[in-house]
Amino acid sequence: MATSSAFGPASLADNPLARGLAGNWWLLLLRGIVALLFGVVAFVMPHITLFTLVILWGAFTAADGVLALIAGISGKAGGVTPRWWLILVGLAGMAAGAIAFVQPGIAAAALLLLVAIWAIVIGASQVIGGIALRKEIRGEWWLVLSGLLAFLFGVLILIHPMAGLLAIVWTIGAYAIVFGACLVMLAFRVRKLGRAD
Repeated sequence: MATSSAFGPASLADNPLARGLAGNWWLLLLRGIVALLFGVVAFVMPHITLFTLVILWGAFTAADGVLALIAGISGKAGGVTPRWWLILVGLAGMAAGAIAFVQPGIAAAALLLLVAIWAIVIGASQVIGGIALRKEIRGEWWLVLSGLLAFLFGVLILIHPMAGLLAIVWTIGAYAIVFGACLVMLAFRVRKLGRAD
């Protein structure tokens, strides 16, 4: 009888999704490396223009999309585990990258607008959540404070989009580094699972 660990079944044969990931661990590693490189460039060259940021973002999303699409199509999990979500991620990434290359001005405006709207919605939600939780938890003001900061960040981008550019570059860079590091760690973890099986 197969024993289980904190990371799931001891045998990859018992978990088709884990088996599929282990068979394509190198694609996870490549996606992580691409994200890490993009994040480092965003921090090392914060003076880059919005056009360059959009092109770099387009290259990142296109590369990530291609790798996700390959992983979705070539997964070794058979028909047991659905891979449509990886294919959808891949197609969305490739489409976003294509728009960034073909219409960088539109992509830049859309990117700034999306970041601003996201920050305003998240900020307002956290403020409302913090107020609603004031009788339930201690330290709810941290939630309210983070919400106010996010809300003000979004408003600043809408009012002065160029003033928020550096913050956006660093935010996207930080996200890419964390995202990439997570994928790299996951790649080595599923690789180890594949070797142990």
